[in-house]
Amino acid sequence: MSKEEKIVFCTGGGCTAKLGAGVLSRILEKLPRGEKDLDLLVGYDSRDDAAVYRITDDIAFVQTVDFFPPMVDDPYTFGQIAAANALSDIYAMGGEVKTALNLVCFPESMDLNILGEILRGGAEKVAEAGGSLAGGHSIADTGVKYGLSVTGLVDPKKMYTNDSGQPGDKLILTKALGVGLICTANRVGEAAPEHMAGAIASMTMLNKTAAAISRRYTVHAATDVTGFSFLGHLHEMMGGKLSCIIDAHAVPVLPGAEKAADDFLYTAAGQRNRNHTGPYVTFEQVPFAMEEVLFDPQTSGGLLLAAAPEDAVALEAELQAAGLPAKIVGEIIPKTEQEITVKY
Repeated sequence: MSKEEKIVFCTGGGCTAKLGAGVLSRILEKLPRGEKDLDLLVGYDSRDDAAVYRITDDIAFVQTVDFFPPMVDDPYTFGQIAAANALSDIYAMGGEVKTALNLVCFPESMDLNILGEILRGGAEKVAEAGGSLAGGHSIADTGVKYGLSVTGLVDPKKMYTNDSGQPGDKLILTKALGVGLICTANRVGEAAPEHMAGAIASMTMLNKTAAAISRRYTVHAATDVTGFSFLGHLHEMMGGKLSCIIDAHAVPVLPGAEKAADDFLYTAAGQRNRNHTGPYVTFEQVPFAMEEVLFDPQTSGGLLLAAAPEDAVALEAELQAAGLPAKIVGEIIPKTEQEITVKY
């Protein structure tokens, strides 16, 4: 692939390309609701990670879709990341992946071998998830975009929602933060190769293992940390009825992320996240670089679990034994005036 093709291919993407949470909220609240379907257990009005529709008392299907422009130069790696990111929503709901459909936007003038590599990377991740790639849809576009529509299954009595945590629950994060900052640094040639490699390893890792382990413990709520940042998704978890305290020292961070923040290599999406979620957060002696990490948009980020306090330590230990950088990062408390308090 020529240098020119790489420049055109990777212009900045991943979950940094998402519309801001504030803009989306204003749009979605104006949509007509229609008559409520009691079998639609989770819909777009819940701000959850995927839709859940009940088929029987024991079976519901989980439906999600996610796609975005590239954030890395290598097409195969981009396909892996985009697929892992889309599949993650099924795991965040407590489900298992069953089928996936490719979503492709691709310029007719670009080398089709690039598209082949994107699709190969995505197909391998679907297979790793135990799902079947069942088809897809493509359109000619001025830029490259790729992702998946994914369907999974879950027992509706055991599904996770993102706002059903309880006071006393421990908050466990299963992946390190900082991929948005590192990818931004990489685009301007300021990321160390080993730091970018660490970000890619994180983004291509499925949340399958973390989800499977979590189901062996009492988990009251879950979400995956993606474009709205750790703090943005945490705000959604509080649901206007809970508060939490976060230990910034405990939060796992990818090497190179804080340096990128110190070097002012911010993303526009990160600043949108700060503008939207910042009013709900109080920082106590937290360095500004760490604040940026907590507002950083993640692509294919980890799960954020609200685990029963009696299970949290054992859950953290089993996640770590499986090779995940999981950490207990905070605790849910009864609602207070300040929703999220981050201590250092």
